[in-house]
Amino acid sequence: MRSADGPAPHPQSQPARAYATRQRLRIALAILLACKYGCGQRALAQNLSSVQNLDAESQSNVIHGTVVNAVTHEPIGRALVHSADNQYAMFTDGEGHFEFTLPKAADEKGLGRFTSLVQLMARKPGFLDGQNGGSAVKASPGSEITISLIPEALIKGRVSLPASDPVRGINVQLFFRQVQDGSLRWMLKNSVVTNSNGDFRFVELDPGTYKVFTGESLDNDPETTIPGGQLYGFPPVYYPGASNFAAASPIQLTAGQTFQADISLVRQPYYPVRIPVINAEQNGGLNITVSLHEQRGPGYSLGYNRARGAIEGSLPNGKYLVEASSFRQNSMNGSVNLAVAGTPAEGPNMVLARNNSIRVNVKEEFASTDSTAHGTIMTGGRSFAMPKLRLDLDLRVDPVEEDFEQRRGGGQLRPPAGPNDDSMVLEELVPGRYWLRPYANRGYVASATMGGTDLLREPLVVVPGANTPIDITLRDDTAELEGALLGAPSTQPASGRWSPPGFIYCIPLPESPGRFLEISAFPDGSFNYQTVTPGVYHVIAFSSEQRDLPYRDAEAMKVYEAKGQVVHFAAGQKVTLQLQMTQGSE
Repeated sequence: MRSADGPAPHPQSQPARAYATRQRLRIALAILLACKYGCGQRALAQNLSSVQNLDAESQSNVIHGTVVNAVTHEPIGRALVHSADNQYAMFTDGEGHFEFTLPKAADEKGLGRFTSLVQLMARKPGFLDGQNGGSAVKASPGSEITISLIPEALIKGRVSLPASDPVRGINVQLFFRQVQDGSLRWMLKNSVVTNSNGDFRFVELDPGTYKVFTGESLDNDPETTIPGGQLYGFPPVYYPGASNFAAASPIQLTAGQTFQADISLVRQPYYPVRIPVINAEQNGGLNITVSLHEQRGPGYSLGYNRARGAIEGSLPNGKYLVEASSFRQNSMNGSVNLAVAGTPAEGPNMVLARNNSIRVNVKEEFASTDSTAHGTIMTGGRSFAMPKLRLDLDLRVDPVEEDFEQRRGGGQLRPPAGPNDDSMVLEELVPGRYWLRPYANRGYVASATMGGTDLLREPLVVVPGANTPIDITLRDDTAELEGALLGAPSTQPASGRWSPPGFIYCIPLPESPGRFLEISAFPDGSFNYQTVTPGVYHVIAFSSEQRDLPYRDAEAMKVYEAKGQVVHFAAGQKVTLQLQMTQGSE
């Protein structure tokens, strides 16, 4: 039978059509699920990537760090960490940890970027602040840093009488051994006054060498003082019980150390002293220095009575050197020896003499005529071009015997009168012995003599009224130094800032002329310096900068005798060295 619409269906075509339909539905569903799953996976991956990028970005602007004790390496809690500009600050937690999140700043293209470098430092009571405390560290975003704090050292003690009675109101002075321009000198660090128990305390002290002593003090106890009777006082006592500064025991402090320095005073009779000054300026004052005979140092004092024209005060029994100098330009100075022996003492008349002036003659033997140096100077209320000779050479003198911060002797160059004034005169020289310190800004000092004295090797002796000039010769046939550090580490920090892998020091031997040099090595450990003054040098390489190297003190430098190399630099010579680095004190 035919259908009106077409041929009759096959008897089994109905089930077959149903199966095919179900298969098409399964395929479509599978395709749909696959598409949905694939899109979900891509979305999930995109979301995870975004989270990871966000996390990485958030971490890239965070600085993590720890503050530790430089001696014990233990973490320091509740330490204040802050940036140099004080934009960031926080306290460390109990484990010494801290972190700063840096904000983004727009660069010149308007794109966000993080601050590239931050200088962080830390502080806490009981630890040293600033550069000596070692707290300044440069950090870049995303870095982990450690800030080390040096624990303070302390000197404390009690001032008492032999009967163990404490003495109140006694001035106690602390001097610190410090390097100045390569020389070791004693510097006044601090002074305090004892309390009602006679106790004193010096805090926040760096590691180093110290001396402690008491200042003079009159005994004003009403129970022991008789009006109009014998005057008593307490002379200086230099720890532990010395009578002068040179004999005092040095106190060697390490980081975090506490030292007990008890001092016992001795009550002695004091006697009035008077020293007439013949030719002091009527309206001028005088600076008075008193020291034990042949034992220069701080401790004793006298004053100048301008109305009476005399140096006055009181001193215990002993022999003293009393020196005076005026404060004004073209100053005057004088000195007398004074002996006190159980009665009031009047010293010999002190006659003040004008300080010396010495002319300096300079001869330039330069092979090169190229000189581009220029500068200006202001003197007498006007400014003008620096004379050519002043650009090439500078001078000063250092007293040979002076071991303290307060230097006597002046020794300054007279200011030029104008741009064409090439004259050089050393002024304000007190009679005594000096080391001449010439500094050539062009070439080097080949010779410096005064009469028959070689001033590059021997002291300059200044006597009253001396007028022998100093003759100096400058040359430019300098030597050259090049070389490399053995085993120099790579020091390129994460911040991208370069720091030298080592420092090379050229130290003239005591019997040789020369000029002290500090040379920074290049990142690859090589170094070069083209204007070395000819002479014999001890050349040493250090892994860190030596700010307090006592290179003028032969005794102090003996610890480095086995380090480095002794090298002779001849005029025009090129020297090549390979140096092993030494671990310095810093």
